[in-house]
Amino acid sequence: MALSIFDVVAALFGLVALFGYINHKVLKLPHSIGLMVIALAAALVLIAIEFVFPASDVHGPVTAALATIDFDKTLLNGMLSFLLFAGALHVDLPALRSQLMAITAMSTLGVVLSTFTVGTLAWLGFGWLGLDMPFIWALAFGALISPTDPVAVLGILKTIKVPAAVEAKIAGESLFNDGVGVVVFLIVVAVAAGGSEAALGPLDVAELFALEAGGGALLGAVAGYLAFRALASLDEYNLEIMVTLALVTVTYAVAQALHVSGPLAVVVAGIFIGNQGVAHAMSETTRRYLLGFWELLDEILNSMLFLLIGLEVLVVQVDLISAEAALLAIPIVLLARFIGVSIPLTLLSLRQSFTKGAVPVLVWGGLRGGISVALALALPEGPQKAPILAITYAVVVFSIVVQGLTFKTVVSRALKPEA
Repeated sequence: MALSIFDVVAALFGLVALFGYINHKVLKLPHSIGLMVIALAAALVLIAIEFVFPASDVHGPVTAALATIDFDKTLLNGMLSFLLFAGALHVDLPALRSQLMAITAMSTLGVVLSTFTVGTLAWLGFGWLGLDMPFIWALAFGALISPTDPVAVLGILKTIKVPAAVEAKIAGESLFNDGVGVVVFLIVVAVAAGGSEAALGPLDVAELFALEAGGGALLGAVAGYLAFRALASLDEYNLEIMVTLALVTVTYAVAQALHVSGPLAVVVAGIFIGNQGVAHAMSETTRRYLLGFWELLDEILNSMLFLLIGLEVLVVQVDLISAEAALLAIPIVLLARFIGVSIPLTLLSLRQSFTKGAVPVLVWGGLRGGISVALALALPEGPQKAPILAITYAVVVFSIVVQGLTFKTVVSRALKPEA
């Protein structure tokens, strides 16, 4: 019997509630990480049962249900816009401005440096293992794994205390670099697939990048201002919440139609509303209901996303070489993250000072998540897609589970006051 969309959504809500309850009562991990760990464990149990009893096909229905969700389109063209806006609402604009140079440098130069570092080292390392991957596809892997995931990062920041300057860098970078990373990824994949962009030179690529990123930021600023004016003229919280919902969906849709960065547009709009809108265009009642609505929506979608990340192991095809390449990719990605953080901050340190110990915190706090998995799933069909997806998934799981659970320890040690 074919499952309807309602059946799939009902199953997801049921699993979120069940796994959330188990995590709260038994594992007591941070909510999102706990959901992903339990979902991953459940998926591995299904795989083990089918391995022992090949005729059982126990994970077939689950895989079919996941196929109806279409993870990459669901995240990139649906959930992401709401999650980014919800996160951007809580960004402190003065703190963001104080760290703007660092955030901009890490979100642009840092992403590019990381992309080329991962691409080059992965191409050499995978080739050494016997995994034949052309350099341009290794570069595509570098592009999709370099941006940090704002959902994962902001979720971790809710559970720990870090200095305001460091928190602004981590949160601001995670919100902006995914938009930049998606633009870099699309350009690299277009070149790899031999599309119309294949003949573009470096200056053409830079111009295309500037148009996508700059156009997205400009669109977000304009849309945010228009929504701000609408909110300032109203005093009805139900309608004002609808205005913000329209702001997110319409802005993202217009960005796609104009071929500019939708994630950057939504982030800029969210920061505008979260600061100017909350301070000057809302009554106390509206402020309480609107922020509460977006916080609840953020928690629901965040839970769904991490559940899906755990279950996606069912669609990942892993062989011995891909497993070895995944183990090699983890230190490569961490090294690239270190380069993408330390070089921009070192250059900027000539003009301004930074919190001592900020680099290791920024490196270890650069979690990868659903965006990287979605981009890997969005790769065109071909011999490179399966190994890149398997490697990406392994890096994401390591990032969320290992880095996420040890981040508090790293923060306490790296930022420990000197005696």
